[in-house]
Amino acid sequence: MAPANPAANTAAIIDPNLTWVPLEKRLAEETDPALRRNLETIVTHMKSEAHGDLDGLMGTLAPEPVYRLGPPDNERLHPRGTEGIRAYYSAFVASGATQLVHEIDRLAVDRHAVLTDGVMKMAYPGKALAAMGIDIDDQDAYYLYEVRMAIVWVMDDEGRVIGEESYQDRNGFDGIAGRKLAPSDIAPLRA
Repeated sequence: MAPANPAANTAAIIDPNLTWVPLEKRLAEETDPALRRNLETIVTHMKSEAHGDLDGLMGTLAPEPVYRLGPPDNERLHPRGTEGIRAYYSAFVASGATQLVHEIDRLAVDRHAVLTDGVMKMAYPGKALAAMGIDIDDQDAYYLYEVRMAIVWVMDDEGRVIGEESYQDRNGFDGIAGRKLAPSDIAPLRA
C-alpha cells in the first residue's frame, strides 16, 4: 500500500484533477508491466468518467462486467453486462454528478485487482437531489456528498475492468441539504 494525500494541498473542496494523482505517482515508480497496465487502465477510466466520456469509460471494461456499488438492495447500483453498465454511466453523466474527487490515501495494486481507498467527495446537483425527493433550498446549486469509499477494481488478464465494487462508511446523502457548495468550492477540470 502506498499512502498519499495530494488533496491536502488544494483550496477547493472538490478538485477532480487530484483523483488520479496517487495512481500516476505509483505508475511513475512501477516496473512490473502487468501492474503498470492495470494502473493505466484505472487512470484512463477515472479521467473518462470525469470528462463524461462514455466511449472512453466503456473502452476500459472487459466484456460483460459486473458492478456492485453500495448496498445490495439497490438494483440500480448493481448493473451487469456492457449495456447495463453503459446505461448506468449514461444516467450518471446526465445527472451532472461527475464533479468529484476521490482523495485516495490507500492504494494497492495486484495483477487482478486495484484497490483505491479514501474520502470521496461529489458535487451533487440540486436538481438531481430534488428528483430523488431530497428537500434542498436551491435546485441550481451543488451540494456536498461525502463518504469514505473503498473501490476494488477487479481486472482481467488483459488489464480490463471486470467489475467495480465499492464500500462506503456511511450514507453520503444524510444531511446533504445542509452542505451547499459555493462555485469556488469546485475546481475546474484540467487535463
